[in-house]
Parts: sequence; structure tokens; C-alpha cells
Amino acid sequence: MKLDGFELITTTLPLVSPFRTSFGVETERGVLLVRAVTDEGEGWGECSTLLDPLYSSEYLAGVLDVLRRYLVPALADLPAVEAHRVGPALARFAGHRMAKAVLEMAVLDAELRHRGVSFGRELGAVHDSVPCGVSVGIMDSVPQLLDAVAEYLEQGYARIKLKIEPGWDVEPVRAVRERFGDDLLLQVDANTAYTLKDAGQLARLDPFGLLLVEQPLPEEDIRGHAELQRRIATPVCLDESIVSARAAADAISLGACQVVNIKPGRVGGYLEARRIHDVCAAHDVPVWCGGMLESGIGRAANLALAALPNFTLPGDTSASSRYFHQDLTPPFELVDGRMAVPTGPGLGVEPIPELLAGARREWVPVRG
Repeated sequence: MKLDGFELITTTLPLVSPFRTSFGVETERGVLLVRAVTDEGEGWGECSTLLDPLYSSEYLAGVLDVLRRYLVPALADLPAVEAHRVGPALARFAGHRMAKAVLEMAVLDAELRHRGVSFGRELGAVHDSVPCGVSVGIMDSVPQLLDAVAEYLEQGYARIKLKIEPGWDVEPVRAVRERFGDDLLLQVDANTAYTLKDAGQLARLDPFGLLLVEQPLPEEDIRGHAELQRRIATPVCLDESIVSARAAADAISLGACQVVNIKPGRVGGYLEARRIHDVCAAHDVPVWCGGMLESGIGRAANLALAALPNFTLPGDTSASSRYFHQDLTPPFELVDGRMAVPTGPGLGVEPIPELLAGARREWVPVRG
């Protein structure tokens, strides 16, 4: 197959309820879908970047610009539509991992659809469904938090993740433990909100038997995380710090983490995500799949990734209804705490055309 170009499709999905983390409050999800067009078919990708540069330095408008100016034209010399060639073709451009990831994802989907192979089979999935957790944002009050957690548990989620920040950490965790008991799989996510000076405060979480504390310190502070892990009993999990397989290997060797959260967009794509999985498996470090409020396109790919053997903890691949009144694909639904891995060619799903009727579309040819 030969690559003709990409259609960049942007739209907005209102969230069911505001989602608050230590870096801000989101009320809608700006979605960038990329449709790869070849001489024999098409493929879909979804960019995980947010509207603003808060979680990472990448943001939606910036991704669109770098795709148009640099990344799409750089694929002009690809001899065929093969996803493993995308990364090397884009390597000379520094950073922009989320932008690179969406191109690789769309090309991989096109390639697999043409071959009749599912995303899960290509990545090495060993399960046909995966356990699902849910991420609970920072609330205005503890009673509000308890009501939200109760509702998610009633829906069948296998694990609860609480977003925390200074001033909202020990008390909400204590309240959830007291209300729902020690058997609840519970973890917390700080999104880099603390410093090593807060080690004493974070140690106060140790008595609650948490699965992990996710990314407590700034992403560059690998040594700080290693020192923090020596001071607290709760396993440290790295998220923002893990941008490649090499970064994962370095963090593990320094003792900076006992668990890794893999987000494919943050690491440059699903092929690098698989390499991180393999590195962690070789060091007996469990992994799980994080979420970025993806629509059904990104959710399908994350489910395929989360079906690999070393994804031993429930991820953030929540049901479509957790975030959206109407997803862009047929909705993903939770059944007995698990979600099925799509088995059709490629991602196994695609957007419902009518739901993109009001989207902004832009055609970017590989060759001008």
C-alpha cells in the first residue's frame, strides 16, 4: 500500500461531569482524530493531547501545526504503509511524541485492516477482556467523593483511583477506606503535585494499603522518586516520567518505581508502549494502561494494549459513559468489571459518520 495523506478531524466532546486534577479542571474533551488514507484503504488514530499544555508540553493546536509543517511531509519517502517505519522517519524531530503517536496509530490501523489482523493480535494480547478501573477526580467535599465512589463500585469497576493534591490526600483516602473496606483495590494519582519535602505527608498514606501512589513528584525528578520510595512503603508508580523504554529501564535501575503506567501517546505510540511492557516484564515490574479521556478510537487501542501479559493491574479504560453522553464510536460498556478487547481487523471500530458531521476537517497530503 502507498500512503496518500491524512485527514485531520477535530471536534469537542462535553464531559458528563467536570474532571478535576492537580493541574486543572476539564469540562470538555478536545478530540483530534487522524484518518490515514492509502491506495487500498484507510486507518484511524486518536491524539491523546489535551486542549492546553497542562498535562504535557503538547497541546491540540500545536499538534495540528507540527503535523502539517513537519511530520506528515516527513513520511513522503516511506516505501510502503508499514507502522514500524513511521518512528524512524520522524526521529529527527525532537519531542512531539503525541503527534508522532497518532500518525503511527493511524498507519498501523490501515496496515492491519489491510492484512485482516486485529490490534490486539499484532501487539501480542493474551486476553479477550481486561479488568477496568476508574479515575475519580478531586471533589468539593468528602461526602461528594464517597457518593461518586459508591456509584462507580455499583457499576462494577474493579479498581478506584483517587486524584490527590496537597490538602486533598490523607483525609479522602481515609474516608474511602473506612466506607468501603480494606478489600477495595485503591490507588492515588498526584500528577506531579508534590516535592520530596512532602515525603512525610505521603508516608501518611502507607497505613491504607494502597496499590500505588502515581507520579507524586515532577517528571524530571527520577532520583527524587527513588529517594521517596526509600522513605515510604506504598509502591511508587511512574507515569509522566516514563517517555520511552530507555526511560523505564533507567527508572527501574535507580529504584524510582515499583509499578509503571504506560500511556501510548506519551511514549510516542503503541509500538514503543509494547517495548516498555517488555522491559518492565523482564524486570518483574507490573504495568497498567493509563487513560487520557479518549474517545472510542483511543479506547479500542488501549484495550488491545492492556491485554498483553504484564498488564496485571486494572487500567483506566473506563466505559464510554464514564466520560461522555455520546461517544464517537459505538459505546464501550463494562460487563462484570471487565471490557472486551475488539477483535475485528485493525482497531475493530471506527467513528460513526453522523457524529462527525460538525467536525472541522483538513486534508494534508503526504506529497504536496
